[in-house]
Amino acid sequence: MSKKGPFNIRNAAADTFAMVVFCFITGMFIEILISGMTFEQSLASRTLSIPVNIAIAWPYGVFRDFMLRQGARISPSKFMKNIADLVAYVTFQSPAYAMILLVVGATPEQIITAVSSNVVVSCVMGVFYGYFLDACRKAFKVPGYYTPQA
Repeated sequence: MSKKGPFNIRNAAADTFAMVVFCFITGMFIEILISGMTFEQSLASRTLSIPVNIAIAWPYGVFRDFMLRQGARISPSKFMKNIADLVAYVTFQSPAYAMILLVVGATPEQIITAVSSNVVVSCVMGVFYGYFLDACRKAFKVPGYYTPQA
C-alpha cells in the first residue's frame, strides 16, 4: 500500500489499466456463465463498462488505499489486508455494476443474479483484484510499490 500523497499519474494509469482489464474478464465470465446473459449482452455490458471503469478506477484506488489503512489500524496482518480489499471491492463496485447492467437492458432478475453472484464471487475476486492491482502498480513503477534497481 502506498503512502497517502499527491496525485501520481503512474498510480492513476496503473489503477485504470488494472480496473479495465480485470473487470472486462471477470465481468464477462460472470455475466455469461453464471447470470445467463447472452454473449451480445455481455459484450455490450463490458464495452459500456470500459469508460465507466476508466472514470472510477483512480477513485477506487484511493478508496481502496483508505480501506487498507483502516484495516491496518485494526491489524497489520495479511488477513486484515485481504478483508479490507474484499470490503472495498464489494462496496465500491456493486452499485456501479448494477447501473451498467440496467443501462444495457439486463432484466431485473439478471441484474439481481449478476450483482449477487458478483458479491459472492468477490469474496475471492476482491482479494485477487487487490493482488492484481498491486502487481500493476509495481509494473507501472508507482512510488511505494517497487524497488528501483541500483
